[in-house]
Amino acid sequence: MARYTGPKHKIARREGVNILEKESASLQRRLNVPPGGLHGRKMKRRLSEYGQQMREKQKAKAIYGLLEKQFSNLVKMVGRKKGETGEMLISLLETRLDNIVFRLGFAKTRAMARQMVGHGQILVNDKRLNIPSYKVELNDVVTLTPKAQKNPQVLALLEEKDKIIIPFLKRQGTSGKLVRMPKKEDVQVPFDLQLIIEYYSR
Repeated sequence: MARYTGPKHKIARREGVNILEKESASLQRRLNVPPGGLHGRKMKRRLSEYGQQMREKQKAKAIYGLLEKQFSNLVKMVGRKKGETGEMLISLLETRLDNIVFRLGFAKTRAMARQMVGHGQILVNDKRLNIPSYKVELNDVVTLTPKAQKNPQVLALLEEKDKIIIPFLKRQGTSGKLVRMPKKEDVQVPFDLQLIIEYYSR
């Protein structure tokens, strides 16, 4: 299955959550209106338990930009380990290289971060990596390449003074480091982890 590349607003309205990772007043007003306007609103019905589980799974996939196979593999992986499944799933999602680049403020959206990684504009421990799903490990140093540092969009982001870096990361200039593993309380996820786990436990 190919990654969806259509209008992000349409996905956001279908899932009822802002997946654009940036403020949008017009989208915020329309989040509770499904695509299709009045017709879409009439068609919206109370979801079954299975439907609710699937909807939460779809939200998570849309937010992190994952394909079904990628996401299901992550859930199955944490299911085989000892520990709190939801906590481990968040940790895996948040330590993807594209997500770390986004969280460090080097990219405005995860889609932009994924593109930067794919184009070889990110170094991990001084080694160029082009795999968005690469799992960043504790104390790994993520750095922008000289080419990325000249990108006007990236330069504008680096100059933002009010950017708040998430607690498990530390940023200094054009480099950042994973200082501890992510926890659920570090991120406000707009989806229900338990329902997602239940969906894949069927």
